[in-house]
Amino acid sequence: MTDASPRPLERRIADARARFDADIDAWVSTSGAAGPYLVPLSYDWDGVSFVLSTLPGSVTARNIAENGQVRLAFGRTRDVVMVEGTARLIPVAEIEGGVADAYAAHTDWDPREQKEEYAWFRVTPVRIQAWREADELRGRDLMKRGAWLG
Repeated sequence: MTDASPRPLERRIADARARFDADIDAWVSTSGAAGPYLVPLSYDWDGVSFVLSTLPGSVTARNIAENGQVRLAFGRTRDVVMVEGTARLIPVAEIEGGVADAYAAHTDWDPREQKEEYAWFRVTPVRIQAWREADELRGRDLMKRGAWLG
């Protein structure tokens, strides 16, 4: 436990956005016919949505194609941000229109340089939660139904 009081909503939102900007990787959870699947992936955050890239035959890509539901986890267990979102395949024209360049700049890795062709996905948050300790469980929702609270 920490001695600090729970952060107000505005501080939690600012902290979550700062984490999205600074971090490079997130835990990505999907589920489908292959069952639940959890994998770390690099991402880029444009202030509205997350861009992920993975092999098109991966369990993650198949699960997204099946139902489009994704959960992302950032941080440590005692300073976590959880994102529930919907994912869609990004069309090639959009990738070539700067999405891949921004991703490569943020992650310092460019899937376009790999031998295999990678699939690109855009995750739009629907719900975002953040908490550090049990005293922050109340008020952990930062976003509901795609709209920031506060």
